[in-house]
Amino acid sequence: MSRFRVHLRPADVVDVFVYVVVLNLAAEYLPQVITETFTLSLLTAVLLKLILEVVVALKDRVKGRLKAATSLTGRIASGILLWALLVGSKFAALEAVSVAFQGQVQLGGFFAVTGLILALLISRAGVRRLLRDLD
Repeated sequence: MSRFRVHLRPADVVDVFVYVVVLNLAAEYLPQVITETFTLSLLTAVLLKLILEVVVALKDRVKGRLKAATSLTGRIASGILLWALLVGSKFAALEAVSVAFQGQVQLGGFFAVTGLILALLISRAGVRRLLRDLD
């Protein structure tokens, strides 16, 4: 029998905690961001963590293709793919949250979720740097 194992690193747990804080601050100060309960904000943070990890991994692969491209056509195609991934990931996040929480969590529109994701990534990087410096 095959078992599905999840490798959870301490940094992943810290990321989720940071995402919960940022998401709840956004819900408090941005009227278009709504999360009805703390539990839903925690589950949303986990979902966003999963989505962002997939998007970052795909972005890194596309950036590798862009750097490795030797022709102008390859560079343009990789650039368009990177742009589509970055834009499309925002819509994917909005749709995943909508489907998963059936209206109990709303991240606003495209620009609100873009700002939220940037805040999540910047906050995550800041906390990781802070923790790294403490080691």
